Amino acid sequence: MAFSRTYDGDAPVRINKWLGQTSVCSRREAESLIADGLVTIDGEVVRDAGRKIEPGQTLTLNDTAQSALAAGMTILLHKPVGYVSGQPDPGKIPAVRLLKAPNRVGEGEVPARDASLPPIGRLDEDSRGLLLLSSDGVVAKAVIGPQSELDKEYLVVVDGQITEAKLGKLRHGLELNGKPLKPARVTQIEPQRLRFILTEGKYRQIRRMCELVGLEVTDLYRIRVGPLLLGDLPEGRWRHLTPDEREALIRQSAGN
Repeated sequence: MAFSRTYDGDAPVRINKWLGQTSVCSRREAESLIADGLVTIDGEVVRDAGRKIEPGQTLTLNDTAQSALAAGMTILLHKPVGYVSGQPDPGKIPAVRLLKAPNRVGEGEVPARDASLPPIGRLDEDSRGLLLLSSDGVVAKAVIGPQSELDKEYLVVVDGQITEAKLGKLRHGLELNGKPLKPARVTQIEPQRLRFILTEGKYRQIRRMCELVGLEVTDLYRIRVGPLLLGDLPEGRWRHLTPDEREALIRQSAGN
């Protein structure tokens, strides 16, 4: 399915710059798509790499362009406790070890043993849930790029007394490494279970936040990244991200 988006800016902007800013693709990828005649504005094929899009005009990437951009592989994995997200220290087990045919849900190729699939937003060894592994730079930028505001949702079990004062501090006012954290949405859903929704992902952030208010995390479970839901994917199993999910991720990251 072709991808279309209407430019709602106030002034003309170069196509490659706009596509890069909105995480659809990199500027270099945009120039390549234009050179191949795969981009249209209001139905007219764009031939000039310096072309600007005007407010109210609609840009379309045809099916071939979409296939080219989706060439990178993105895996959605239900990571169990005991696996590390990225390059492990000696004695640790990397999550990519789980990417085998018996663990796959649905269709799609099994990544080669030497495939480069870095984690896009880590989960520490003691945490479980939704982990993205991807060679797709556009997906990476949408999830963890400096302009990304995607929600990440977690269910967290804690030891310690939960009070309204502690919840207030968790929501806003804490610092890590001398820097204030962005506001978080934190709600109590069971006597010892909290729901965290964050728009950032600092190292062991939720565990450290809880420590600052006298709570100890005993279970941390990520269930959502932006529009992507872990759903009923069994623990230790994985599947490929669909083209529609990729597009929804990019759109939500861009605020559209």
